Amino acid sequence: MKPTSRFRDALVFAAELHADQQRKGGTVPYLAHLLAVASLALEQGADEDEAIAALLHDAVEDQGGLPTLERIRERFGDRVSGIVSGCTDAVETDPRQKPPWRQRKEAYLAHLATASASVRLVSAADKVHNARSLLADYRQAGEAIWSRFNGGRDGSLWYYRALVRAYQAGGPANLAAELDRVVTELETLARARA
Repeated sequence: MKPTSRFRDALVFAAELHADQQRKGGTVPYLAHLLAVASLALEQGADEDEAIAALLHDAVEDQGGLPTLERIRERFGDRVSGIVSGCTDAVETDPRQKPPWRQRKEAYLAHLATASASVRLVSAADKVHNARSLLADYRQAGEAIWSRFNGGRDGSLWYYRALVRAYQAGGPANLAAELDRVVTELETLARARA
């Protein structure tokens, strides 16, 4: 894929939306995650719409809910907004109205079974990068890391293992294999520290 002005516009838009946001529990600018997800998607053959959705995959959840999704649709089209929506586990205007964590995660896992290949690609790229970051942080901070996550230790490990199974069942195969490798390492380390 040769990036066009649409991709560059999405990159600037993502940087503006997430300008004041950092990764959980750290000082890394959130844009680093968005770039990593786009990179993973592109390495798997993403087209421009998929790469744009990768840059914007957290915009709805983190930066304004439904009004942000509408801005994405107006700016980048129905396909991009559909992929972003499909990667979002709660599309709410008010984040305080989200359903409970476990309920959202179970619904998201069920959704992946029928999601488009584009949604699964961007979603899997997101989860691979999140799992890699979690593993790196866990190596440094140990058990204290789990306090950053609504699911805690057991819920987070359950969710990542369930994601592995979901991507193994419906692809993308390369990202499913990588997620399995990272999650297995995380589980092994967590068992050793328990």
